[in-house]
Amino acid sequence: MELHRRISKQIQEWYTNSRKALLIKGARQVGKTHVIRTTLEKMGCSYIEINLIETPAAIGILKSFTSVNELIMGLSTITDKPIVKGETVIFIDEVQKYKEMVTRIKFLVDEGSFRYVLSGSLLGVEITNLDSAPVGYLTSYEMYPLDFEEFVQITNITDEVMDYLRQSFINRTSVMEAVNEKMLSLFDQYLVVGGMPEAVCRFAESYNLNDVLEIHKDIISLYKLDFTQYESEDKKLMISNIYEIVPAELLKQNRRFIVTDIKKGLHFERVESSFLWLKNAGVVIPVYNATEPRIPLRINEKQSLFKLYLSDVGMLTSIYGMNAKTKILSRDRTLNSGGLYENAIACELVNKGFSVYYYNSNRMGELDFVVEYNGNLLPIEVKSGKDYTTHSALSNCIKNPEYNVNEAFVFADCNIEKKGKVTYLPVYMACFMESNDSMEHIARKIEF
Repeated sequence: MELHRRISKQIQEWYTNSRKALLIKGARQVGKTHVIRTTLEKMGCSYIEINLIETPAAIGILKSFTSVNELIMGLSTITDKPIVKGETVIFIDEVQKYKEMVTRIKFLVDEGSFRYVLSGSLLGVEITNLDSAPVGYLTSYEMYPLDFEEFVQITNITDEVMDYLRQSFINRTSVMEAVNEKMLSLFDQYLVVGGMPEAVCRFAESYNLNDVLEIHKDIISLYKLDFTQYESEDKKLMISNIYEIVPAELLKQNRRFIVTDIKKGLHFERVESSFLWLKNAGVVIPVYNATEPRIPLRINEKQSLFKLYLSDVGMLTSIYGMNAKTKILSRDRTLNSGGLYENAIACELVNKGFSVYYYNSNRMGELDFVVEYNGNLLPIEVKSGKDYTTHSALSNCIKNPEYNVNEAFVFADCNIEKKGKVTYLPVYMACFMESNDSMEHIARKIEF
């Protein structure tokens, strides 16, 4: 099945409007290679694809060229496709195997004979170690697993229905009950399948959750193989321990990540680099504490306090096992699904370009998330049970005039309803939130 990815539009815009090189980053298996390849083909672009893992000889060519003619002569020995100046796009995949290429691209862009696309995994880790970035020569996009709106394309939900739902979200008007129930059911499917393209396509073909489970296990094995490539032996183990403990932390009522749960007496400073490795590799999403729910939130960020989520909610439910997936689909309320819902909402918000925080105080309580939305502070609560109208921390935040809250969202298993400043939204509608603030978009698009 061919999946349409939102980032393909950004690739098209780059090709049409920019002469810079393009870099697509993201975790393993999110579909970077496929979306680049299919977008270029749909646009009718002539391109060559060089995979630095499958064709290691290309690394020597990229290291040694002193002119564009030398580069083309070298590449012509490893591809059967013609390489034509002014026409051919040169696509270098798995570029993390020669990360210096991100720096060398400046010379090639300046020369101007070809267009260049780079992609790879672990680039968030590798690029932070580069001595110099090619300022003014590279546009970088972060790619994520499919969000819920992208996932829905494997169903029979039409564009007209999605437009109707989007307008309901914008206008804060209730959704036809049958439609709302259908979408809530599809969101349950999304919780068990997630957004990894291979898992989504296999599910669309067979509806076999055992296949999904096996795909997720294979991806997790690849992640753990990456962890072992860390240069320090003690940190290899620490990265694995952090990743493996995330699902258990999300089952707690207070989902803040407790470092001492890894090892008694452990301090954050000892493991900070391991957390950053996982974040930069794109396999986890940290949500940092904001010491005050005021904008700009970044000023109030405290990185030693955070909640940690997996970058794909389907992989989280696979770690919990088939029994958890079955309970989700049957809407078994005995399942502790609060952390699952939170993980899904965190993924949606990050995918849409938000910088996401949480807030907690003994006096006011804890807000699951706080973001900057349309220039204002937006507190967000995520509820998995029937008591979704009970939210003392949210109410306390709204009542405090210092925080100047105009609206708050509660995402739950419900229909749209507005009571005062609180808007109750069905959990799937997080996919309609868009970050309009230009500073937020820096997290998604980085110009070098």
